[in-house]
Amino acid sequence: MQELRFNISLAFKAIITNRLRSILTIVIIGIGIMSVVGILTAIEVIKESMYSNFSSMGANSFQITSDIIKTSRKKRGMQFRVDDGASISFKEATQFKKTFKAPATIGITSIASSAATVKYETIKTNPNIKVMGIDEAYLSISATTLAAGRNFNENELASNTPVCIIGNDIAEKFFKSKKNKAIGKAIWVGRKQYHILGIAAPKGGSMISNADNTVFIPLQTARSLYGNMRFVIQIMVRKGINKKLIAEEATGLFRIIRKLPIGSEDNFSVNQNDNLVNTLLDSIKYVRWAAIIIGIITLLGSVIGLMNIMLVSVAERTREIGLSKAIGAKASTIKQQFLTESILISLLGGSLGVVLGISVGNAIGLAFHVGFIMPWLWIFVGLSLCTLVGILSGIYPAQKASKLDPIVALRYE
Repeated sequence: MQELRFNISLAFKAIITNRLRSILTIVIIGIGIMSVVGILTAIEVIKESMYSNFSSMGANSFQITSDIIKTSRKKRGMQFRVDDGASISFKEATQFKKTFKAPATIGITSIASSAATVKYETIKTNPNIKVMGIDEAYLSISATTLAAGRNFNENELASNTPVCIIGNDIAEKFFKSKKNKAIGKAIWVGRKQYHILGIAAPKGGSMISNADNTVFIPLQTARSLYGNMRFVIQIMVRKGINKKLIAEEATGLFRIIRKLPIGSEDNFSVNQNDNLVNTLLDSIKYVRWAAIIIGIITLLGSVIGLMNIMLVSVAERTREIGLSKAIGAKASTIKQQFLTESILISLLGGSLGVVLGISVGNAIGLAFHVGFIMPWLWIFVGLSLCTLVGILSGIYPAQKASKLDPIVALRYE
């Protein structure tokens, strides 16, 4: 342990003496590690955002939509596209809800607008508010709780009552710390006035949508105001029931409702949240491999650069090596000193790269409203790679230094 401390102190002195060379090498190694850790941290952020978004729809739920997701494997990896199927009409959705007898909760929703402006007194939002028409089942299926107020009642859902539930971000903008006093207040959504019945608890945003930036109105109200819309049927399976079997049963019933001939393809899609996440992540894995390849190429350049620096260091310290050998230093001691210096430079570069990589990756997380992520696995992998770089770069210069003849070294000018 004492010898290791001595070698580390000598290595630090050598780094300080050759400050410019050492800094350039540390930066080169840091860039290589940053590219790997940064991209992989960003991927973890995107994954977290996806899981957050789809879990907000309900962990044990699936949807019937008119969007048909098609996947195919190509040379560049998994490709997927979304085709427009036949729109689900309100009549089809309500018929399914009345007919489907499986142990599940069924809801019907529709996006009335994705770019509405909401106004309260003199305060306005940006035109980026989503307006959703929902029924009584939406809150439970989407795991949405209310921080204040109540859900729509039967009368409000059956008539064109101008009432709404607002997301947390909208409530924060209009009422700040007095959100509980928002119940009953009137807001304008576009050109229509609504009275607030409830405030949804914060759910956070994701790369796909921001539930806190949404206004929920009764489905019948949305139909009367926004006319022809695309409806989505949501099904939440009860605990302990096989979701896959329920999804197959739902598919069969909806085919009957749509009167599709036997053997024909579905003109709708049954989307299970976990399947869609896996499809998206299957595409992202190729980005991960690209990041690893970029990092490996950069680190190979770092190996060559660090080896050159260590060889120059051996040449510059020839007399020092000769003196050390003359007073009894073993060849193994000289070798350890140069290997320690090489590994230390590499680890300093790796530490710099890890810090920068985590910062860059989590900066992307801010855009997706995802919490700070610490990729421990990739930190360990990055620092292990740096140790390997230090060893590979230092072996040859260390051996060369350890084999120097002390008499020749002392005569070196």
